[in-house]
Amino acid sequence: MNNKSKRDIFFLLALIVACAILARSFAGHETLEEYAKSHSSQASTGSSSAQASTEASSAKESSSESTDHSSAKDSSTESTSIENSATASSTDEVNSSVTNSSYIPYDNDVSDTRVTYSEGFYYEALPDSIITKITNVSYPKDCEISLDDLRYCVMLYVDFEGETKTGEMICNKSIADDVMEIFHELYENDYRIESIKLIDDFDADDEASMEANNTSCFNYRPISSGKKLSKHATGIAIDLNPLYNPQVKYKNGSTVILPSGSEEYADRTADFPYKIDQNDLAYKLFTSHGFSWGGNWNSSKDYQHFEKKNG
Repeated sequence: MNNKSKRDIFFLLALIVACAILARSFAGHETLEEYAKSHSSQASTGSSSAQASTEASSAKESSSESTDHSSAKDSSTESTSIENSATASSTDEVNSSVTNSSYIPYDNDVSDTRVTYSEGFYYEALPDSIITKITNVSYPKDCEISLDDLRYCVMLYVDFEGETKTGEMICNKSIADDVMEIFHELYENDYRIESIKLIDDFDADDEASMEANNTSCFNYRPISSGKKLSKHATGIAIDLNPLYNPQVKYKNGSTVILPSGSEEYADRTADFPYKIDQNDLAYKLFTSHGFSWGGNWNSSKDYQHFEKKNG
């Protein structure tokens, strides 16, 4: 081997050594094996961090989704609660309406005899529950009127507070259609009536019923202070708002006013509410159906009283 070849080999070795030293310097004095292991570990760490980040993000999204679902569930629960509350409120209103007429009997036993004039207005044969109620009260043992000649009437009316109420009345079957038509017209025209209950709710005491300003019809009794049967005994007379439309009798120079407490309403020239006169709607309706009015009598006045002689 000549000297030139030796120099070339030596130069190549020196170049290799220099490159190795320079590479080590750039690698932070790590060998290639150490550098490879180090960067492999960093890559693994980076991958783990990325995976952890991804998992955290997924967990966050899952938590958010869970929160949204929970909110939706809460919203649904709240909505259901509101709907239930609204339903309960509606039920209360319905129950309130039913309570108003809760005393109206269950009358399936005579439902086949019912004649309906309009919604809330009908009459029928007396139900067993009503017969039980009136027996020995407004319908005494010696009553000469057959139960078959009487009709149980149900009607709506507007009370003094402006509220719609359900009333009940017993009348003779011959005037049942008149009762339906008259009281339906009064109701449609917002005519005020304080109370329409059976006289039996007052133990068949006519005075007590009048003092309560109760409108009624049938009551098997004699006329006031007499033995002759009243037209109420046959169910063809109706007393309307009696407290404001009293009975006024003149006898032996004295004046008797019934019921007690209605004295101020005996003066028919005075202006006050619920007064029946010839301009009053009730007067016009009853007289147009063939009823006579006690306010037109001569020997006495009975401003509450309407009767149909040929009922």
